[in-house]
Amino acid sequence: MSSNKINKGGFIEIGNLWRGKDNVSSLHRNAEKICEDLMNQPQHISRRFDNFNAEQVATNRLRLIAHILVVRLLALQGNPFRGHDEKSSSSNRGNFLEFLDVLAIENDELSKAIAKAPKNAKYTSHDIQKQILHVFSVRLKNTIREEIGVAKNCIIVDEARDESKKEQMSIVLRFVDTNGFIQERFFGLVHVSNTAALTLKNAIYSALAHYNLDVQNIRGQGYDGANNMRGEFNGLQALIMKDCKTAYYVHCFAHRLQLALVAATKNLTLIHMFFDNKLISIVNMVGASCKRNDELKKAHADDIAHLISINELETGPGLNQIGTLQQAADTRWSSHFRSLSSLIRMFSAACTTLLKVMEDGLPSQQADAISVYDEMTSFDFVFILHLMSEIMGITYFLCQTLQRKSQDISNAMDLVSSTKITTRVKG
Repeated sequence: MSSNKINKGGFIEIGNLWRGKDNVSSLHRNAEKICEDLMNQPQHISRRFDNFNAEQVATNRLRLIAHILVVRLLALQGNPFRGHDEKSSSSNRGNFLEFLDVLAIENDELSKAIAKAPKNAKYTSHDIQKQILHVFSVRLKNTIREEIGVAKNCIIVDEARDESKKEQMSIVLRFVDTNGFIQERFFGLVHVSNTAALTLKNAIYSALAHYNLDVQNIRGQGYDGANNMRGEFNGLQALIMKDCKTAYYVHCFAHRLQLALVAATKNLTLIHMFFDNKLISIVNMVGASCKRNDELKKAHADDIAHLISINELETGPGLNQIGTLQQAADTRWSSHFRSLSSLIRMFSAACTTLLKVMEDGLPSQQADAISVYDEMTSFDFVFILHLMSEIMGITYFLCQTLQRKSQDISNAMDLVSSTKITTRVKG
């Protein structure tokens, strides 16, 4: 036993087992270090927490509250958080940091709290922002869950691809609240690996189950007309109806209206050419540059002033606004009506703009302007312009009405029937 030694940590080295630097066991070293930490009472976590005084707690809380307020504001407005360069030397560090600086300017206590923040507790990292947003998301969904309670509900699902090409599924819940009013609540975006019906079904079930929403309470499904959604045997609606017989599927009426209008115009050559070629050419030609756009607005203002002077136009707040020609979007058929309306309202101004291009433009521009002007002032074009404006004015109202969240299927059917009758009478 004379060869045994006791080190400062109280451990015994027996024989040659721990002798020499290279022969010392790592387990022994770890045990020795743990023992030292245990005996060092002032460094314990509880003691460290006790050292924070009330002032430090208030300072940390003030700093965190300011960050939460900025996150809530940016999320509410749908604004981006990050900047291209968030270094302290940058002239624009992004919305989050710049908004935080604005708050600090008007609050000396907050300014001091931010300035004194330790490097590991600034709460400005992207991870902290995401955590705050996640807390908001969870609390909001819990609130929606409490609002729904045990009420029967409907699900409205659509597919959306974000800027990073990530396939996502949006979920909206529709229900009647305790006061008897119809409510629609956006419940979130769910990332899906593909758009197969079974994948979408599993994602929906998972999202609902996470917040204890019973699938058996579903009384309606609202999707578009894609095969994976509306398929009679293997579509999403069919898979859900196997589990819940009362979850009836309704194809979005506004979407069906749009598909019907697109199909109808494609079957009529003159109407198809009017929208796909002639109308687009006029809008592109007149609004091809800032200079032409300014000329269009000036000509429109002169026309309005002249019509008012001869009592052809009413005056009042919101009337006779100076605008520009509206471009029609392929996926939003109601935008075609706005495009027609803007052209009718600014027809004279558009002609004046084309005449100026014919006089002052380059030879190639003059040739295009002459072609567009001749087409625009032809009888066929003007006739179709006013005819489609009348017809689409009716369908535009129907489309907007069908998209109201307070709409019900019975009233929607009546609106479709009355629109058919009105269209026949107008025709």
